[in-house]
Amino acid sequence: MPRIITRREFVAATIAAAAIAPSLTLAQPRRPNILFILADDLGYGDLSCYGRPDYQTPNLDHLATQGVRFLNAYSASPVCTPTRCAFITGRYPARTRVGLEEPLTEKADLGDKVKTLGLPPEHPTIASLLKQGGYETALIGKWHLGYLPNFGPVQSGFEEFFGIMCGAVDFFTHKDMQGNPDLYEGKVPVERIGYMTDMLTERAVDYVSKRRRRRGSARPFYLSLHYTAPHWPWEGPHDQNVSRTLGRGRDGFTAGGSLKTYATMMKSLDDGI
Repeated sequence: MPRIITRREFVAATIAAAAIAPSLTLAQPRRPNILFILADDLGYGDLSCYGRPDYQTPNLDHLATQGVRFLNAYSASPVCTPTRCAFITGRYPARTRVGLEEPLTEKADLGDKVKTLGLPPEHPTIASLLKQGGYETALIGKWHLGYLPNFGPVQSGFEEFFGIMCGAVDFFTHKDMQGNPDLYEGKVPVERIGYMTDMLTERAVDYVSKRRRRRGSARPFYLSLHYTAPHWPWEGPHDQNVSRTLGRGRDGFTAGGSLKTYATMMKSLDDGI
């Protein structure tokens, strides 16, 4: 019977591998690229490989047949900010102040706390450690661990960032619950046209493709792809009319929705992956 590896052993091994990587000789195999994909508010029962009956997720099902499908797993937290804090730091969420916040509210709601509430830039992260080990690092998608100018992916070890800072945006306008634009390239606000899931997919494909073309001289890469789907608002790829009538505030963002809409959001996510 194979030995069960604990979460602590897994995290320790990952950090150790990153730390010793620069000392590897040229004779040893090239270090692997790492693509980590995180869906937002996805339940295990939302995938057909776990028994979802009303729609299919064939691409994720295929990954499950080629890899590992967890039947008994531990989560440091079931909600947005603490989950991300746990993964990125490798520690229990409560070890940092931001990991105790749920929800980490919109920037305007935080007031003066916006300057002090976030993942401290000096705190080691999986990105900063892999970067020290010679990896290119990027985050595409949702951050939700503090707001600019004091906090953000670029301050926490990610060399590139394209995505949102807050907890949820409209899939078409890319505005937060208060109606403020929330889409960034690095630390710079940007405007783009497109359905959020598709935009993140296309950006990730472009990131990987560019590095494959210069494979011989490129550093290995670590890409964190943090989709906003299937988190509300309930908008599938063809729900522009829903977007136009969506009210502001949490009540507006969480209003409506249906199993049919959720299915279209999940199919879009599965296609992108």
